[in-house]
Amino acid sequence: MNVVIVEDENLTGKRLESLLHKYDPAIAVLARIPSVAEAVSWFEAPENQAVPIDLVFMDIHLEDDLGFRIFEQANLTTPVIFTTAYDEYMIQAFKVNSIDYLLKPINYDELVAAIEKFKALKKQFGQAAASSVDLEALLNLIGKSNQTDYKERFMITVGTKIRSIATSEIAYFYLEEKVVFLVTKDGLTLPVDYSLDKLTQLLNPRHFFRISRQFLISLPAIQTIHTISAGKLKLDLVPKSRQEVFVSGDRMTEFKEWLGK
Repeated sequence: MNVVIVEDENLTGKRLESLLHKYDPAIAVLARIPSVAEAVSWFEAPENQAVPIDLVFMDIHLEDDLGFRIFEQANLTTPVIFTTAYDEYMIQAFKVNSIDYLLKPINYDELVAAIEKFKALKKQFGQAAASSVDLEALLNLIGKSNQTDYKERFMITVGTKIRSIATSEIAYFYLEEKVVFLVTKDGLTLPVDYSLDKLTQLLNPRHFFRISRQFLISLPAIQTIHTISAGKLKLDLVPKSRQEVFVSGDRMTEFKEWLGK
């Protein structure tokens, strides 16, 4: 089976590829693509159109737009299993459209069930039925979700255990050596499978603010604000950060506005 992974989170993409090979070592991952623009170019390339693609795994929120836009721009008809960070009730709503969704972090058993469902649909009704997507309904639903719903908890895999961390318990996120960590209010530090860019999209902007390339913080995490110079602020966070924390100059005005809301 030939598959394509459209996912802007590198760790998520690698993990999904590993799970696919666990399910079937013969599965060929033809490409891992991080954006709508690159996906459209890849699917429209003549050399790629000549290769049969059985299934696409696609994140909903990509680094440049919604994954659904690929269908509009590339006339994609390949069956798709979406991956998403939405809450469970959103997953059930999407399933009304007869499309499979995997909630991040992706569970192996759920991945297997999704692939088996795809195979059953294809065997019974053919490729066309397996690839049917109600784009208008999906876009309307995602639009309504973006208006009111933000991520409320994170499922963190640590070894063989999965921990559920409520967003309200998170003090801040930081980037260190290409890995993003969350820090809870009681000082627990855990890696997360999201970039800071993606987290900025998923979290309520009234509660979290991206102060720099390295930090995304909550308001209660700010203990003290130091004015270093006219264009530079240094923050003391709680729990204390191992790195010095500065507000980027280009985000100073927005940061002050955020503090005043």
